[in-house]
Amino acid sequence: MAKAIKKVVLAYSGGLDTSVILKWIAVTYGCEVVTLTADLGQEEDLDGVDAKALRTGATRAYVEDLREEFARDFIFPMMRSGAVYEGRYLLGTSIARPLIAKRLVDIARAEGAQAVAHGATGKGNDQVRFELTVNALAPDLDVIAPWRIWDLRSRTDLTAFAEQHGIPLSTSSKQYSMDRNMLHCSFEGGELEDPWCEPGPNSHVMAVPVEQAPDTPEYITIEFKKGDAVAVNGEAMSPATIIRTLNTIAGRHGIGRLDMVENRFVGIKSRGVYETPGGTVLHIAHRDLEGICMDRESMHLRDQLIPRYAEAVYNGFWFAPEREAMQAFIDKTQETVNGTVRLKLYKGNAYPVGRTSPNTLYCHDLATFEDCATYDHADAAGFIKLQGLRVRGYAQRVKKD
Repeated sequence: MAKAIKKVVLAYSGGLDTSVILKWIAVTYGCEVVTLTADLGQEEDLDGVDAKALRTGATRAYVEDLREEFARDFIFPMMRSGAVYEGRYLLGTSIARPLIAKRLVDIARAEGAQAVAHGATGKGNDQVRFELTVNALAPDLDVIAPWRIWDLRSRTDLTAFAEQHGIPLSTSSKQYSMDRNMLHCSFEGGELEDPWCEPGPNSHVMAVPVEQAPDTPEYITIEFKKGDAVAVNGEAMSPATIIRTLNTIAGRHGIGRLDMVENRFVGIKSRGVYETPGGTVLHIAHRDLEGICMDRESMHLRDQLIPRYAEAVYNGFWFAPEREAMQAFIDKTQETVNGTVRLKLYKGNAYPVGRTSPNTLYCHDLATFEDCATYDHADAAGFIKLQGLRVRGYAQRVKKD
């Protein structure tokens, strides 16, 4: 590092990796370490995590409830975009990283720290997401990424370091590398490292196996205002409560499970299993409502942005100017996405079966197969003739041979 590091703010979970990182930074740099543990709805008991950080050597430990901010300012804007990475992945891990990194920067400013640190490995996407956010918000801060610079190369090495420095060890063993927040839970490692192997039963946390889903469908309604969900089954709720409620409902029907091999930003193909029950239902309902109340050309133009927007989120460019510019356009298109969708949930699927909107562009008189005084079928002949000018000319001049 070019400048002296006197204080570092570390993204801290309380697990083996970040506990070792905490102590390693304090020993290696001879500096203070402040920790941040973010509650993003991962359904973990965070009681005592601050005390553990202090016992391990932290000079101050922040434990913050970021659930509403996460849902309101990160998940919902992304949902308004319809973003899906590589056609399937709803970006559950990706969207959490910029918020954690943002809070690392905020605390670093408040604490007068010179650097922030994270526990992401040198093979994954998270290192990029954390560090690009820091680059965007605080380019003067250094970033410490121990997995890229230390000589600890295995879980055995981490355990030996922990025992040497008196860091308490958990007796539980982990089958998978998991990341969970209110939007999803991801599973990697174990048998999943073989793309041919079927995921084991322990890879279900938020959604039941579809074989265990009820044999009777369940109907729900979701109400939207300007592209954001505001009520479930007629009950107004906060953004985080909506996601948690839909997780419960959709999870019991086995909805939102994905097994895929994706392309990491760093160039590695990775197989993972994702559970996104509430987010899947929300995505399906939102896209369905757009069909009735969103202008065709605005929708088609927005749809062209979906792959680019999804890549920006996946690759860590949440605070980049292109994502913010795309968001401004997307939010403009969402001003009339108001209304309610009725869905049938059954055996791993969510089926929209009804939709209504005060901004509907659907006209029954035009769409009906019955007689319609407001539409003259003969008008279509001129429309088709004009549309055919180009292809008739091509056929006559280019394909005449």
